[in-house]
Amino acid sequence: MTERPICSYEGSQYSTEFWTSERTYEDSVERVALQTLLPPQGRRLMEVGAGFGRLADLYAGYDTVVLLDYASTQLEQAVERLGEYGPGGKPHYIFVQADFYRLPFVEGLFDTVTMIRTLHHAWDAPAVVQGIARTLGPKGAFVLEFANKQNLKALLRYCIGRQTWSPFTPEPVEFVKLNFNFHPRWIWKQLEAAGLRREAVRTVSHFRIPLLKQLVPTSLLVQLDALAQRTGALWQWSPSVFVRARAGAGRADAAEGAFFRCPECKATLGSPPQTEFVCECGKRWQREGLIYNFRDPR
Repeated sequence: MTERPICSYEGSQYSTEFWTSERTYEDSVERVALQTLLPPQGRRLMEVGAGFGRLADLYAGYDTVVLLDYASTQLEQAVERLGEYGPGGKPHYIFVQADFYRLPFVEGLFDTVTMIRTLHHAWDAPAVVQGIARTLGPKGAFVLEFANKQNLKALLRYCIGRQTWSPFTPEPVEFVKLNFNFHPRWIWKQLEAAGLRREAVRTVSHFRIPLLKQLVPTSLLVQLDALAQRTGALWQWSPSVFVRARAGAGRADAAEGAFFRCPECKATLGSPPQTEFVCECGKRWQREGLIYNFRDPR
């Protein structure tokens, strides 16, 4: 469906092979940052690259939560973990399989969009940011996490000649195939180009050092990291950076009842709980179980 390469977690056991007890620290400090930056309430929230729904419990203040991922197997795990219904027995989660370059949503739909541990897989990060910005309604918030090119480890390795690429230059660096680090100033420019105003920055995972994690209690490291995160507006030297940006007040909100749009021709389609969508361009999209498949047309 796209010429741009995609990093797919299809068939992987990401939830168990990556998020082991050894990464309790990383999970905890990312939750601290997200809770700090996330608007606590709203109508609709989307997480791009939601995977198995690791952070979904933090979105309880939203009426509708869209969990979007490219891999059906990741979403199947999210369905198994979360189900469709939230507090009070009302439909809460909508699971969507889609390409983050072709988001299947009408403009101005979401109050908030989050993207954690996902942008570093984007071969064309500006296109992803611009697509997300389009889905935000008036004053909509975008909470983004990105892998930081100018982290202290990279600075040290470069200074002693153990690393060829410079952490000081603004362009992204692909350190492993479809794994990119970004310079904060470059990210700020992409947000501005997409019409989003940067509001707050948190630096995260300052103590992501195996020896430290073995010697120091995790709870103490998390407390120290939570304090260090507050310096994010001054400097960004940590391996992970969170930023909240906001859309302007003058943009249009989504029309009443509008939700999905065709990722191919951009025509407006229906909305949940509708299960099948036949577009005027001839493409047919449908819900398979609880997952809306907007990646592979029928």
